[in-house]
Amino acid sequence: MRADARRNHERLLTEARAAFAEHGTDAPLEEVARRAGLGIGTLYRHFPTRADLLNAVFQEALAALLHRSHELAGAAEPCRALVEWLRALIAHAGEYRGLAHALMSASYDRSSALASCSVPLREAGEALLGRAQEAGQVRADVSIGDLMQLTNAIALAAEQCPEDVELADRLLALTLRGLTD
Repeated sequence: MRADARRNHERLLTEARAAFAEHGTDAPLEEVARRAGLGIGTLYRHFPTRADLLNAVFQEALAALLHRSHELAGAAEPCRALVEWLRALIAHAGEYRGLAHALMSASYDRSSALASCSVPLREAGEALLGRAQEAGQVRADVSIGDLMQLTNAIALAAEQCPEDVELADRLLALTLRGLTD
């Protein structure tokens, strides 16, 4: 990528993060381009779809979540490690209004640009879940797909009630009671 194209790319990502934080993931892409001082055509050359832009914006958070899963992989208490990672997933999905819904949709659509975020998260979660199941701390019939949908649903519920800052933790605690025999 040429230097000017790289600068445009970074400006678009910076402004997309700000717009998504302020207005949610449905923020107008024209607004993102305008804030970056670029035309909408430039945005679409870098990010052909909204999902492509979302994917690029969330790569940093994805890397952090994957790093955290690797740190937790050898934890002495596998179930506690899994729960800590699920809390991190909920926090990530709740960062931007609309992200939880987009992630839920991506889990059903493997061709989605956000699937490239979902797949490595699923693999990281499977490893943590597998350890907890092998230790007899989580039921064998629990799947990572179900857990990821639950974390997104919890983040989505919490997004609807921003005044209740403890809602996500309460819902996760309620959900976790069903993980063990």
